[in-house]
Amino acid sequence: MMIALWVLLPCAAVPSCIAGHIWRYRHDGFRAFPYGVHGDRAHSFGTWAFRVGVPLLFAARITEVLAAGPHSRPEGAIRIILIALQLVAIPLAVIGASLIMVPTLITADNRALVSPLDRITLPVIVAALVTSMLVTFDPASTNDRYRSAETLFTWVRSLVALHPDTSAMAHAPLIYQARGIIVMVLIAIWPYTRLAGIFATPLLHTIPRLTLAVRRTFGMPVARPQR
Repeated sequence: MMIALWVLLPCAAVPSCIAGHIWRYRHDGFRAFPYGVHGDRAHSFGTWAFRVGVPLLFAARITEVLAAGPHSRPEGAIRIILIALQLVAIPLAVIGASLIMVPTLITADNRALVSPLDRITLPVIVAALVTSMLVTFDPASTNDRYRSAETLFTWVRSLVALHPDTSAMAHAPLIYQARGIIVMVLIAIWPYTRLAGIFATPLLHTIPRLTLAVRRTFGMPVARPQR
């Protein structure tokens, strides 16, 4: 059971995410996002909030993983900055996801566009954000014993090093185990939901512009669009 949860699940989630993005690009070019009324202010604000909140939270988590010790959390200015980032990022991400997903889920005209997988996306996102807050501000964690570093961070590092450490999660408190599973599920299903394009679409629009700028900078020939 431990091998299935803490080794097989992440080993399946990452390839699923990569293959899913390739499939989504070939299937519809990520044009499934956004759906609903394009001029809706709430939807536009939700998109902005989600696009800002999630990268901020991701950056804070990666920094924390790199800066934390085996049993201790980052201290000093880094800790203050990380806490501030998460206090801003988590509400933005929750509000953004809600404004994007909820109106479409309850509007009759758009229900046909929503798949069963889309319907579980919002609860999974909210669960991921809530568990992030719970493990970050876990009162059982102290300066000398940071449970995230002992469990989740140790597990993630072992996966990256290709030497999975199931013991780090086998005896972890339930909330830490739940967070690990929720994040892996979110990674696995993300490209198959209509939210997949929320980050991919701006990236796809940026890449041609960067390519054009690089070609012009180095004096390379620029292909002209055919009429």
